[in-house]
Amino acid sequence: MQPEDVWGNRWRECTLAMAKRYMTVACEKQSLVCLAADRKTMSGLFELLEQVGPNIAALKTHVDLIDDWTADEWSRFCVAAERYNLLIFEDRKFADIGKISRSQMAGIYDIRSWSNIVTAHLISGPDIVDGLQAAWQDVGRQGGVLLLAQMSSRGNLLTSDYCESVVAKGVVSAGVLGFIGNGSRPEELAELRNRVGDGKMIWTPGVNLAIGDGEMGQRYGDPREAVLAGSDCIIVGSGIHRSDNPAAMAKQYAEASWNALLER
Repeated sequence: MQPEDVWGNRWRECTLAMAKRYMTVACEKQSLVCLAADRKTMSGLFELLEQVGPNIAALKTHVDLIDDWTADEWSRFCVAAERYNLLIFEDRKFADIGKISRSQMAGIYDIRSWSNIVTAHLISGPDIVDGLQAAWQDVGRQGGVLLLAQMSSRGNLLTSDYCESVVAKGVVSAGVLGFIGNGSRPEELAELRNRVGDGKMIWTPGVNLAIGDGEMGQRYGDPREAVLAGSDCIIVGSGIHRSDNPAAMAKQYAEASWNALLER
C-alpha cells in the first residue's frame, strides 16, 4: 500500500519532509512503534536494536543516559539503526531560547548530526523551533521538532490552556513535526487531535498492551485506542524492552498499531 492511501489527509497536509519520511517508513515496516530504548550501556542498546529493529519505525534515545558513551560507538550505533530503516528520535526536551538550543544541538553529543527528531518544550517561546532547525541546517541535514503538548505522568503542569497555546503556535511553525500527546487518555488525545487538525503529527507515550498504572506515576493506555483517537506513532518502552521476548512483543505492538491505522 502507498503511504498516501494509508495516511489520507495526514499525508496530504503534513508538509515537513521528516513527516513524509516517517509515514513512508511506517508503511514499509507496517509499524507505528517508536521504541523508548532506555538502556544505560552501549552493549544493551545494540542488543535491543538487533532484537526489535525489524518491527519498529523509530528509536527514542536519551544519549546523556549512556554510562559508557563514546562518539565512535554512538556513530556505529546510528549506522546500525539506519540499516534497520529507523528514525532516531532524541528525547532531549529542549527548553531554552533559540540561540542556546542551537548550541545545545552541537556540543559533545552533536545531536544535530545524527538525530532525525527531537522534543522541545515551548515555554521559552516559538524561537526555540527556529534554533533547533538552524542547528540541523548548520550540518546540512533536515529534522523535525515534536512539541510537548500533553504528558502522561500524574501531576504534570501541562494544563489545557497551556496545551492550547502550544498547539496554536506549533501548527503555524514550518519546523514542527507535531506534538507529544497523552496516550493513556484517549479522550484527551482526541481533543488534542481536534485542535491540531491533519497538518501535524501526534506521537504518544503512555501506551502499553497492559493498561493501568506503572512506575513513578506513569499511566498506560491501549495502543489501538490511542491510534484511533489520533496518534500517529505510539512510543513504547517497558512493554517491549522489559518483556521476556522483546522481539515478539515488538511485533505484537507493530501489528496492533498498524491494524489500528488501517481501521482509522
